[in-house]
This record gives sequence, C-alpha cells and structure tokens, in this order.
Amino acid sequence: SELNLQECFEFVNSHNIDEIYCSANELDGNQIKSLIDFCENNFKILKFISERGGLLSRKLITDTYGVSTVQSLRLMPLSNDFNTFMKRSFDITFSLFVLFFILSWLTPLIAILIKLESSGPILFKQIRNGIKYKEFTCYKFRSMIVNTNADTQQATKNDTRVTRIGKILRKTSLDELPQFYNVLIGEMSVVGPRPHMIKENQRYSKTVSKFMVRHFVKPGITGLAQVKGYRGEIETEEDIINRVKHDIYYLENWS
Repeated sequence: SELNLQECFEFVNSHNIDEIYCSANELDGNQIKSLIDFCENNFKILKFISERGGLLSRKLITDTYGVSTVQSLRLMPLSNDFNTFMKRSFDITFSLFVLFFILSWLTPLIAILIKLESSGPILFKQIRNGIKYKEFTCYKFRSMIVNTNADTQQATKNDTRVTRIGKILRKTSLDELPQFYNVLIGEMSVVGPRPHMIKENQRYSKTVSKFMVRHFVKPGITGLAQVKGYRGEIETEEDIINRVKHDIYYLENWS
C-alpha cells in the first residue's frame, strides 16, 4: 500500500541505504512510479526483481540471477569502483597540471586586472549543490561588482553588475579556472553536470522531470550540455530541459 511504501522510504533514508530491490510483479503502476520518483530524488539505485522478463514498457538494463530477472532504471558506469578510480585519477592529474603550470602565473595577472577595476575580493565564493545534493563552496574569479543579489539572480545579457574584465573572463570561461581547486580536493570533476545556484536547484527540482538525477555524479567544470551549446544563462524552460537531458545522457554513457 502507499502507507507501506512511505514507511519503506523513511526506513531507507534513516538507515542510509543506497540500493532498493523490489518485486515489481506485486506493485501497481502508481506504486512503481512512486518508487522511481523517490529513488531519483534521493539518489538511491532502484532495481526490480521478477521471475519473468519485461516488467515495464520503458527501456531497462537487465541482468539475470538464477531464475530471477533484475532490471535497473539506467546503466551508471560511474557506480563501478574501477571507473570511479580512473576518473578521479584523471581529475587529480589534470587539476594539478592546471594549478601549477597555468594558474600559478595567470592568477596574479587576473587578480591585478580585477582589483584595478573594482574593489572587493579576487575570488567569488558561492555555495552550490554537488554529488548527492551535498553543499560545497564553488570558487570563481570575481566577474561582477560586489552585490547582494549574487546568490539569487543569475547573470543575464548586458548585466550591469558585470565589470569590463568580468565580461572577458565570462566570455572566455577564465572565471571558472579556480574550480580546478574544487576538482583537486574532490568536490568537483573536470567533466560533469554544471553545478547550479541553490535557488535554481530548488526551483528546477520541482518543475523539470529527472532534474535531480544529474546529482548522482560529481558536478563538472564543463560537461556534455555545455559542449552541445547549453551553457551560460538559462533563458527558457527548454534550455534547462535540454541541459538535463544531456547531463543524464553523460552519466549513463560515460566511458
């Protein structure tokens, strides 16, 4: 029943359980939908167990254990320990290269230009949501004048808060370079879904289907969505929907 499912959800969250196996043959469509929604919004891996093949009309990843069929919602290569190790090794190596051979001399130059134009810190720090929605401090070179709306209002075209050097930094994405420190300490990855402001996450998690799935992996400095052109300001609902589609495609097809 729906009540029993809610009890299961509470148990899963209170005991920090990562994977849920359920007998799909004993659940109706609404219960399966509730399970899927719960797992995708709470970063749990859901698997269906059955003694016969096709359970749902959607495409599932199928394995067989004895006489039982186990089907998963999606293939997630980065849930494999070896793949995670390989990606982390690349992140450490690449971020150390950037920090030592690029940022070591570029940071003082950018810092001088930022200071010459406006008062305030060199770095802009903002709390964002990372893997499994955990909060972390994301670093950027400051591209705006110091303002009180930085955490609630995303930058737009011709934004008067953006400085002249800030326009160059944002256009070339040089403002993102300090995030290689986030990569080095394990909060981000070189490639992955871009982390959004907390207020944006709160908004889109309620309006965009599968939005929370992008938090199954570490956020990235760049990602498949950005390569496909979905970067910068989110102007329409279609922009965020396409960004989420590419983010999910990335985490399902990582190699």
